[in-house]
Amino acid sequence: MALWPVELRGETPGGEHVLLDSLHRRDRAEWAEVRSRNRSWLGPWDATSPDQEQPVISFAGLVRHYRREAKAGRMLPFTLRIEGRIVGQMVLFGISYGSLLSASAGYWVDESVAGRGIAPVALALAGDHALGTMGLHRIEVNIRPENANSLAVVRKLAFRDEGVRASYLHIDGAWRDHRTFALTTEDLGGHSLLERLHTNHTSHSGDTPPHVPGPSAQET
Repeated sequence: MALWPVELRGETPGGEHVLLDSLHRRDRAEWAEVRSRNRSWLGPWDATSPDQEQPVISFAGLVRHYRREAKAGRMLPFTLRIEGRIVGQMVLFGISYGSLLSASAGYWVDESVAGRGIAPVALALAGDHALGTMGLHRIEVNIRPENANSLAVVRKLAFRDEGVRASYLHIDGAWRDHRTFALTTEDLGGHSLLERLHTNHTSHSGDTPPHVPGPSAQET
């Protein structure tokens, strides 16, 4: 099975078509505009480095990093698009095989499309790919307890709350507590995450990120 590149497609309850695909060098201007416009919206939830001297890489370097990690099977760094327009990311990372067969997910969306059910569909698509096509057993999402919107995403998909991890990730300049939510193939009982989502799509919030891993790219 080729791990990368991969395209995943789905539809929100409102009928919007969701595409998960690769980030390309040609996306530079659009990526910079989206990230810049959403700086205050994403800042409280963005992953940061405790190493203040770590250099910020270029956009081209970010694309190369994503491609290298994806081809090595360590990460699936999906770009989230609606009608061909970049509106966020859905990243599977920390992919492990052997006796663990697990991955973590991180995501963010443009504030202008928040509340339209896009992030839950993207997480369902990525989760179904991980637990189905890739043959993984477990997927987890780690969310700051203050991030009500992201808590709503995992609630829509009925992820299991596994408790708090103290000072778990470096977010917005400091080590932050996170709550861990997870699903295994046994939890799904033979159904897909998309089926689970479309059965339980009554709430409408839930589109800000727990975090997205990897180096930060220059955005100007």
